[in-house]
Amino acid sequence: QVQLVESGGGLVQAGGSLRLSCAASGSIVTINTMGWYRQAPGKQRELVAAITSGSTHYADSVKGRVTISRDNAKNTVYLQMNSLKPEDTAVYYCNAVVVTPSRGILYESRYWGQGTQVTVSS
Repeated sequence: QVQLVESGGGLVQAGGSLRLSCAASGSIVTINTMGWYRQAPGKQRELVAAITSGSTHYADSVKGRVTISRDNAKNTVYLQMNSLKPEDTAVYYCNAVVVTPSRGILYESRYWGQGTQVTVSS
C-alpha cells in the first residue's frame, strides 16, 4: 500500500505565496507521474499541474504563477504557488501513479492524498 501525505496549505492574502508538499511512502518501486489537483466548493476536481521524469504540465489558469517540482530520492512532489488569487481557493489533492510489487508482479496504480485546504483572501 502507498500513502500520500500533503502539507503546506493554509490561509494567505491575495498576491501571496504558498508551497505545498506531498510525500509518498510505502512499497514503491518507482513513481511515474506526480501531480496536484484542486476542487473548489461546487466545482469538479481539476488538474493544476503534473510532472513526469521529463516534463511538466500546467493548467492554463495557473501558468506563470505555479511551479511543480519533485525530489525522486524523497518520493516528494512540491507545488510552489505565487501571486495567489481568491479563485485559487480550493482543497488541493496530491496524486501519484505508482508502481508497486505484489507477489513478484508489478502493478501501476493511482493514489490520492487526503487533501489540504488553500484559502486566498481578497
